[in-house]
Amino acid sequence: MRLIKETNINFIGNRRYAFVLSGLLLALGIISFVLILLGKANLGLDFTGGAEIIGSFERPTTAHEIRSALDKVNLGKANIQALTGTGFVNSFIIRVQGRIENAIPETTYTEDGRPMVKMVAAEGDQLATIITSAIKQHFPDNKFKIDSTDNISGKVGKQLAKDATWAVIFAFLGILVYIWIRFDFRFGVAATIATFHDVLVMLGIYFILQREITLLLITALLTVAGYSLTDTVVVFDRIRENLKQFRKRADFMTTVNTSINEVLQRTIITSLTTQLAVVSLLIFGGEVLFDFSLALTIGIVIGTYSSIFVASPIVVEWENRSPRRLK
Repeated sequence: MRLIKETNINFIGNRRYAFVLSGLLLALGIISFVLILLGKANLGLDFTGGAEIIGSFERPTTAHEIRSALDKVNLGKANIQALTGTGFVNSFIIRVQGRIENAIPETTYTEDGRPMVKMVAAEGDQLATIITSAIKQHFPDNKFKIDSTDNISGKVGKQLAKDATWAVIFAFLGILVYIWIRFDFRFGVAATIATFHDVLVMLGIYFILQREITLLLITALLTVAGYSLTDTVVVFDRIRENLKQFRKRADFMTTVNTSINEVLQRTIITSLTTQLAVVSLLIFGGEVLFDFSLALTIGIVIGTYSSIFVASPIVVEWENRSPRRLK
């Protein structure tokens, strides 16, 4: 039983409009990517280093009071957020990014053995210690219980950023080789461009929304890349089957368009059923999983769009400009 009637939408005929839209989205994504590299984005602790503490107080307090405590140790710019929902009572998340200069004393010795104290920067677990100590001193009668801590040094943050970049690069190369072997080099290039399009557009949207760029987002990007690739492979597989029936080059564009229409029901149903699960996670998953769920929600829409309006039209344009018999 078909939930969606057979369609005859001229996707390929309207590809120029899709190219304009994708071009604008890509421009946004590229600008955002450059700004992220320059450190202008809302980077998370994974890439900047710093400390994050989740804790709860015995009695109610406010973020303003906590900030007053941190002001005394030059941490007034910390990100303080009250946590709500099931299991959170008087709970807060306190996040300090980067390092704090002249925060802790360090004793060194001169050549003649005399001690010399100087103030040095604090980062990672040192920041967490300073935060905890400042809160306990400011709230002597309101017990503060630490539920979890996350400490990352600046060096580790830079290494994580480097590793994340290489992970994305190797993913793109893997996509190119896989589609090249399974289908054709042109299909491989088209699929890689479509996936690259998805990743950049998601980064652009996250940059505009000022959401944190974390390793969890990188995980979501790679997940969406896999989803988009699967969707694209289904379309390409149908194109390859139908090409065996049409040997005349004049029929190529029609064949591609017919193939997209034939798998349209499968594409839409897969997208909708996946979105049901992801949106449920977005609504009920809590603050910790919100960014990951949001990225998947956006990415599924973009991935579905690119498999229809980016990958296949690129193959058509390439064939029109340089005709040859595809596999």
